[in-house]
Amino acid sequence: MSNTLNLTLNIWRQDGPNGPGRFETYKAPGIPEDASFLEMLDLVNEELIAQGKVPVEFPHDCREGICGSCGVMINGQAHGPERGTATCQLHMRKFSDGDTIDVEPWRAAAFPVIRDLVVDRSPLDAIIEAGGYISAPTGTAQDANETPIPKEVADSAMDAAACIGCGACVAACPNSAAQLFTAAKVWHLNSLPQGQPERYRRAQNMVETMELFFGSCTNHGECSEACPKEISQDFIAYLNRDHMKAKFFNRKLASQR
Repeated sequence: MSNTLNLTLNIWRQDGPNGPGRFETYKAPGIPEDASFLEMLDLVNEELIAQGKVPVEFPHDCREGICGSCGVMINGQAHGPERGTATCQLHMRKFSDGDTIDVEPWRAAAFPVIRDLVVDRSPLDAIIEAGGYISAPTGTAQDANETPIPKEVADSAMDAAACIGCGACVAACPNSAAQLFTAAKVWHLNSLPQGQPERYRRAQNMVETMELFFGSCTNHGECSEACPKEISQDFIAYLNRDHMKAKFFNRKLASQR
């Protein structure tokens, strides 16, 4: 039988994007230590509904750490105190009986609050739309083994593709930069043979779109520390290299037209 925790929660409440925000304090008694953080919020909401009050809105979907929609700031840390873990997979045993926990939405100008803990992360979608695709010529499908890919290349692409697009890197960065997200999305395509036709156009378009919404990277390093999939900062170096090459490649290509 699991132990239970008696907690105090300071939760950010905001009625809408233009409304004033404030912290509200709630008592959360008898929380099972085996419950996830989101299950704990569910229990708090059940009590609020029973009292005829408005429940706390918070983002979530899969609750399996793969969709990236669950992120909130917990005691000032993106996704909370456990490294390499999304909010939905953070268990209450990481906290102690009697703790006070501050719960806030992502803090970034590019992520305006929709309500309570829910933010608008559509700028991340805009980056993907700018170049997160490959050419797919029509015709007979190729056999899987017709395009040989060295294991180290495949491993690197898969490491980058592990990014779930939660936005923790942006929320944790003091500059609200999205370089880690953009680098992961660029590199998992740019490293593969299938991504070569758009390689330099992709790098330039996705970076330029990113710069419309987010701050600049100064290699603070908090992005990788906060990432629930522990995406390496090395990908930012790969992005910078391809973006620099893209400036020359795309200019030369334009002059030949």
